[in-house]
Amino acid sequence: MTEQLFHMIQGAANPVAPYSHAVEVDGFVFLTGQIPNLPDDDAAPLPAGIEAQTSRTMDNLILVLSGLGLGLQHVVSARVFLTRFEQDYAPMNAVYRGYFPADRLPSRTCIGVTGLARGALIEIDFIARR
Repeated sequence: MTEQLFHMIQGAANPVAPYSHAVEVDGFVFLTGQIPNLPDDDAAPLPAGIEAQTSRTMDNLILVLSGLGLGLQHVVSARVFLTRFEQDYAPMNAVYRGYFPADRLPSRTCIGVTGLARGALIEIDFIARR
C-alpha cells in the first residue's frame, strides 16, 4: 500500500466539518461527501429544491475532481444521501443521470437519512480511480 495523500482543493467548497476534500491511496481517490453549498460563499443560503441542490452538489464534486486532475469519467462509485427520500428520489435521479453517459454510470447506493449538514436535502460522495 502506498502512502495516503490528503487533499484540500483550492476553489472547492469550504468544509463544514473537519475533513479533507479527498484522500488518495493506491490509485483510488475517496471524495468526501459534498452538499450544495456555494464554493465562494459558504454563508449563502442553499439552493431551493432537490433539482438545484443536486446540480450544485454534483458541481462541487466536479470541482474536487478537477483539482485532482480527474473528471466524472474516473468515478467508479457514488453514494447519495437524501433527507426526503420518497419525495426527492425521482427528481434527483433525473438530474444525476444527466452528468454521466448512459453506458458509463458508476455503481451507486442511495440512502434515506434523517438530516444533513446545513439542512441540505442531499449529500453525495464518490470513489474515483486514476
